[in-house]
Amino acid sequence: MDETGTYICDHCGEEIEVPVDPSAGQDQEYVEDCPVCCAPNLLSVCWDADGRSILSARAE
Repeated sequence: MDETGTYICDHCGEEIEVPVDPSAGQDQEYVEDCPVCCAPNLLSVCWDADGRSILSARAE
């Protein structure tokens, strides 16, 4: 399984790479501040059948 993933910050548009923890469950949701603009993003993480992480972000 992937242990990193990327998302596009909903505030500044930058692509951000983040660590993900597959042991925390199939579907996860948490808030993380963008390291570029410091705005909070609500991240949703899940894994596809091949073990790749799928991230999406929206403004918190």
